[in-house]
This record gives sequence, structure tokens and C-alpha cells, in this order.
Amino acid sequence: MSDALYTDDIDMSVLAGQKLALVGYGNHGRSHALCLRDSGMGPIRIALRDGSPSRKTAQDDGFEVVGLEEAAGWADLVAILAADEAHRQIWTEAIRPYRKPGQALLFCHGFSVHYGFVEAPEDGDVILAAAKGPGGAVRQEFEKGSGLIGFWAVHQDVSGQAAAIAQAYLAAIGSGNVGIFETTFREETVSDLFGEQVILVGGMVALARASFDRLVAAGVSPRMAYIDCVHEIKYLADLVQDRGIAGMFKAISDTAEFGAREVEADIAGPGLMQAFDQAMARIEDGSFARKWVETYEAGNAMVTDREQDEVLPVEAAGRDLRARLKGAKK
Repeated sequence: MSDALYTDDIDMSVLAGQKLALVGYGNHGRSHALCLRDSGMGPIRIALRDGSPSRKTAQDDGFEVVGLEEAAGWADLVAILAADEAHRQIWTEAIRPYRKPGQALLFCHGFSVHYGFVEAPEDGDVILAAAKGPGGAVRQEFEKGSGLIGFWAVHQDVSGQAAAIAQAYLAAIGSGNVGIFETTFREETVSDLFGEQVILVGGMVALARASFDRLVAAGVSPRMAYIDCVHEIKYLADLVQDRGIAGMFKAISDTAEFGAREVEADIAGPGLMQAFDQAMARIEDGSFARKWVETYEAGNAMVTDREQDEVLPVEAAGRDLRARLKGAKK
């Protein structure tokens, strides 16, 4: 495992004067663009499809907005920061046919390159600059004088400076304030997908919903069940982030710790390990990635799922609680 790099360790001049086109202006695109500009990088142009709802936001932020094809012919480095599932269409239809020779490609996740949705051109660098956390948090932490932990990787180094460019890019969006580490496209992709599927999103949601339902079935009010199974997740997550799992145990009541240790082996039993193995298999063999991109390209992905979420009893309990808490966001 490599040691952390910080801004003082990094040659920022490799990005100086480079024409940067950022594709997408959602959470990642907007955060990266604002941080890069504040760090003195650029010139920067925001590349958006015709009719993009993000166009006005980017223009109001003071950026020049251009079409994807124009950006592809102008930039020295194109950072594809749109949603992973859109990369294949963006690359094949709007970037690859018009790209400037020798142009570098940068991604904030390894997904599209690792699974082959974007086939690397032979004449340009292909690099990863991943700030680990939600896109919006990149800007939030930067404005505090901090950043998100960054990971860089090189898929293809034509210029001989691919690693230096990735490191400088991460430093420019704030990661150099907290630590930048080396990884690979595969490692970042597999870890990112597995973590969000089995614990950060999928696992947490499954446990929260199932535990809420079980308490309500036992005669507990939905409000109390929601507080104990959903609302308090944030406080425990904050403890884990600040102190680690062992530190979290020390911070909570002995009753809570003892009860958790009593049930942990039952929850993390053979069934859970089997579910983990199945999730990992789908990630490793690419079947999850193919299914997701094909679902996205077919249109209306997850519309029905999201509509069904809204009518679940756990959501009704949450809305009611938030409405009654003074100063809480609805």
C-alpha cells in the first residue's frame, strides 16, 4: 500500500494552462469545476447535451457551456463526470468521433473503463481521479479548506505524465489536503460497487426497512420504530467515521454493545455471506454493469421502484416525524 500524497508533494504545473472540458454538471461536475477554477486551473468549459437542465446553473456559475462535440475537439483533457450509465452513449456518439488527437481522458470512477464501455484511444492518457464520497461533498469539504480522500490510477500513459496529471487534478479539488493514494481501475470499481450495494445503500436500506417492519408487527408505534431503526443511523455513522467501529462501541451504552455482539453472528451468518458472494460475482463478471447500462439505455430506469418506495409505511413514518421536528428538513 502506497503512502499518502499531499498538495505539497505534487507538481501542480502539469495542469497549468491545460484546456479542461468537464462533461456533466451534476454533483460531481459542478463540484469539480468550481474547485478546479478556485485552484487556478483552466481554461475550463462545461460540456453538456442540448437541452440539459444544468446549462443555466453552469452559466450562472460563470462557466462557458459548449456542446459535447465542440468540447471534444477543443480540450486537452476531457473529464467525463456524467453518470456512469451514460458514459457509453456519450463516448461513442459525441466524444470519440470528434476528439482532438492526443487528448487525455479522466474519470472519477473506474466503472466505464474497467467494464469496457469506454474503449481507451491509443494516443491519449486514460486516468482515474476518484474523490471518495458523494459528489456534492467534494465542494463542501473544499470550501472548509479540506477535501475528500482521493485515489488515482493510470489505465494508459502516453504522455509519460498521466500519474502526475491525476495527482494534480485530485489536489486541485481538495484531496491533497487530506491524502491521495494509488489504486487501480479494477480495485476502485469493485470496491465502490460492492460497498454501496451490500452496506452503504443496499444493506443499510434492507436492514432498516426489515427492522422497522418487525417492530411495527410487534406492536411498536411506527414513529418509535422509525426513530430506533432509521432516524438514529446518522448518529452511529458519525461515531464510526470519527472513531472507527471499536471507538463507536466505546461511545455507546454497554447494553447496546452487548446486545449488538449477541446478534451480530446471527445477522452475519451463512445467508449473508452467500448474498455477499453473489453480489461480488455479479460485479466481477460484469453482469451487474451490463444489466444497469442496458436498463438505463432502455429508458425509465427505476421509475416504478421509486414510486413504490413512496407508499411504504416506513416512508410515511419518516415524513410524519420530520414534519413534527422543529427545524427539520421535510
